Amino acid sequence: MNMQKSIAEATIGHIGSRQARVEDAALLQGQGRYADDMATPPGTLQAAVVRSPHAHARIRSVDASRALTMKGVHGVLTGDDVKRWSNPFPVGVRAPMEHWPLAVDKVRYVGEPVCVVIADDRYLAEDALDAVQVEYEPLTPIIDPEAATLNDAPILHEAVGSNVVNERSFRYGDPERAFAEAPHRITLKVQYPRNSCTPIECYVVLAQYLPASETYDVMANFQGPYALHSVMCRALNVPANRLRLRTPPDSGGSFGIKQGVFPYVVLMGLASRKVGAPVKWVEDRLEHLQASSSATNRVCEIEAAVEANGRVTALRYDQIDDCGAYLRAPEPATFYRMHGNLSGAYTIRNLAVRNRVVLTNKMPTGLNRGFGGGQVYFALERLMQHVAAELGLDPLEVIQRNLVPAGVFPYRAAAGALLDSGDYPAAVELARRKGNLDELLQRRDQARAEGRLYGIGYAAVVEPSISNMGYITVAMTPEERQKAGPKNGAVSTATVSVDPLGSVTAHVSSTPQGQGHQTVVAQIISELLGVKLESISVNVELDTGKDAWSIASGNYSSRFSGAVAGSVYNATLKIRERMAAIAADMWQVSSTDVRFADGKIFVENGPSQPFHRVAGTTHWSPGLLPEGATGGLRETAFWTPPQLEAPNDQDCINSSLCYGFILDFCGVEIDRVTGQVRIDKYVTTHDAGRILNPMLVEGQILGAYSQALGVALMEEFAYGEDGSFLSGTLADYLIPTAPEVVDPVILHMETPSPFTPLGAKGVGEGNNMSTPVCIANAVADALGRSDIKLPLTPSRVRSMIGIDEPAAPEGLVMDAPKVAGGSALQANDLVEIPASPQQVFDAILDPETLKAIIPGCHALELESENHYRADVTVGVGMIRARFAARVALTDLDPPHSLRLSGSGNSPMGSATGSAKINLVALENGNTRLEYAYEAAVTGKVAAVGGRMLQSASRVIIGQIFTRLAQRLSGKPIDTSLWQRLRALLGMGGTK
Repeated sequence: MNMQKSIAEATIGHIGSRQARVEDAALLQGQGRYADDMATPPGTLQAAVVRSPHAHARIRSVDASRALTMKGVHGVLTGDDVKRWSNPFPVGVRAPMEHWPLAVDKVRYVGEPVCVVIADDRYLAEDALDAVQVEYEPLTPIIDPEAATLNDAPILHEAVGSNVVNERSFRYGDPERAFAEAPHRITLKVQYPRNSCTPIECYVVLAQYLPASETYDVMANFQGPYALHSVMCRALNVPANRLRLRTPPDSGGSFGIKQGVFPYVVLMGLASRKVGAPVKWVEDRLEHLQASSSATNRVCEIEAAVEANGRVTALRYDQIDDCGAYLRAPEPATFYRMHGNLSGAYTIRNLAVRNRVVLTNKMPTGLNRGFGGGQVYFALERLMQHVAAELGLDPLEVIQRNLVPAGVFPYRAAAGALLDSGDYPAAVELARRKGNLDELLQRRDQARAEGRLYGIGYAAVVEPSISNMGYITVAMTPEERQKAGPKNGAVSTATVSVDPLGSVTAHVSSTPQGQGHQTVVAQIISELLGVKLESISVNVELDTGKDAWSIASGNYSSRFSGAVAGSVYNATLKIRERMAAIAADMWQVSSTDVRFADGKIFVENGPSQPFHRVAGTTHWSPGLLPEGATGGLRETAFWTPPQLEAPNDQDCINSSLCYGFILDFCGVEIDRVTGQVRIDKYVTTHDAGRILNPMLVEGQILGAYSQALGVALMEEFAYGEDGSFLSGTLADYLIPTAPEVVDPVILHMETPSPFTPLGAKGVGEGNNMSTPVCIANAVADALGRSDIKLPLTPSRVRSMIGIDEPAAPEGLVMDAPKVAGGSALQANDLVEIPASPQQVFDAILDPETLKAIIPGCHALELESENHYRADVTVGVGMIRARFAARVALTDLDPPHSLRLSGSGNSPMGSATGSAKINLVALENGNTRLEYAYEAAVTGKVAAVGGRMLQSASRVIIGQIFTRLAQRLSGKPIDTSLWQRLRALLGMGGTK
């Protein structure tokens, strides 16, 4: 890693130095205190959640009577309880959409909570889930966000009357004239997928309802937590001082997603009220993937007015954000957090924007690392690369011709962003020089000369930090904002105190998830007060009942280094000024002559006192303090910047306070056979203002970059057409591990922000914005294609390279019927059986043969001709279920075809399926058995994830016909890939 600074070191001492994290000693020894480690009150019960197996269904009834008779079960919270004790969550737009913590009329996504079982322990609660009977009426789901905007689309919320819950159009400058005068109009349509952050620690909530005071006391690993405190209070129907929310000292990661815990805070509070005891819920990984939160998927058609040299004079955005089944706070934040800087790092003065917020039958979206940035820059930077390709220009030259020039900062962007500081051209030159771009270009030329697929991609982005609370109100019209009242600013809070023995303690209104906040806070205090780093205690636990806070407090939008650390600096300065005044009075000198260093307070070549002696004076001898001085040493600083104003009537908004700059480039090589994208080299250059701790900054860059590799190459929350969730396990939803992460070259420059106390900006999210599109641009360059879609998995890239598929075998028919509800599974295959079609047909109809070939079949009992009752055990992943099943053989056309159908129920869920079987006689006397099947599963079996289920179903169905072949031949059958390819290609005796 390399570092270069554009300015001299601003200070000497702890601020700006590479300081190892003070948090690590406890964490590395297993002594961290996470939410599940925290003590529970006596009598605490455990909760488990009944979740919908359907994407869209009406709830006909919920019967918990059997569950309530089970030993150890104390209660079941239902939708009726929720409606009696709470209100729907407030939403950020003017739409009559009701979102409750439990489904009360319909379920609108797979995994939506339907009721909560509360028992002595989690095991009993989980067992009791299976005893809760929910009757559903399946409805048609809508998954595609563009289709959801159509008039004939199924409606999720009848009271709204449309799936488009918010639509706004904006105009800045004169885009119509710019497009009319431009020699080129270049358009690109892109889709940004759903993905999510996967912290090691999932959601945890411990809630207690105190009836005497009508108070909810809740501990949760909530990243915030203040930003949504009022939302939860309104949902619980209590004043703000009746919801006490606390956080644990440590958090096992979040990256934004733990903002999504708030519905469960309300839910577990109501569960505690239901049973009259504290209730604890710990989310498991299946629940987290299926029903916590995800990044917002976006469809964007973007158009540029372009001059011949690549200069862009106007942009037109037509954007659809798919927020899932409910517009859950703080959405539509993904749209509007970036609204002020839709022109990115470029001097594009003319914008036309259309934003539509759409609901579909998917999990509700929320904050994920870099929220909004990945969506905006995937469109904008793909467009810039496409402009270069269409005009035959160098992509980096197109970027450079459009950048905000040096010497114009603070720079007001067309939509209102006030870019605080920077030198973008210098950063590009730094990246080019220190990143050895010329050598990478030579590497590409050599690879292409050798016939290899090699491409180079670029991305130039501004990274916003310290969100303006008013940005979300841009979703309203100016008239609606006027009625609601202005919202703006970004208050941050910190408290610093010195005790009678001179020990220093700090408390910050931020909840770190591993970033190293305690270390940086200690560095700031140590430098200003001259005390040892290890002597400073930093408390990051939060308690809304006693701590200083504001609605904007919390840890999100990379606000720590600029806002929170700045508040620590301000609070510490107050302490320093008070102590300097006391010492100056003692020594009869000016307070400006007083210094702090090495645990002492002193005057150069003059008197000195140990730090603790001067601090102790304020506690032990307050009567001897100078006139006007107060006893004790405790200072709280509230800070908000004046630059964060409310949006004006023209919808201009400075949506964030600070804007760092990032210039990335990378070289990738694509394997022509497998389609795998290999990163050959990645360079990322950052200007994040003043760097407070280079080690932690580089850690944040590496973390964001690693997560972004997943977004670019692996991760996608996939849904079937029926709304079934296909990414329900980490076998289905792949994330990068150490071997997949190619270390980037990290370069730095510093142009301090004039708007923050320490000149620092945020740096924790930038590569989640820049890296996915940088890699996509490199793949576009390698393949010469514009239709790049994330994630760039080997199969997706291989399909873009192109492959000649063999023709389908003669007579192969795929006519599996659709199965409504649950998780839909479809596939087809074939097997060669050493018997005639008639022998095969007769064998399938034989009960003994049928029992032998059904995997996991314990018993098969004839009910009527070709209809059976069965006892079957099926295992998928970690889930094993025993089904009471029905098996039927129908549509008999001997000896050519028949249909094998089955359905079953178990405590783990239900399943139904049907396979159409065709029997084709071969010249060698054997039979080619072709089958096409479709199945649907619900409940916990479905929760393991669609891709694992798909693989498992293929194995299970395949076993049926493999066993049939073995039974007829009396010997093992070759089911290898080579044998199946031979059959497909007409080899080995097949027709």
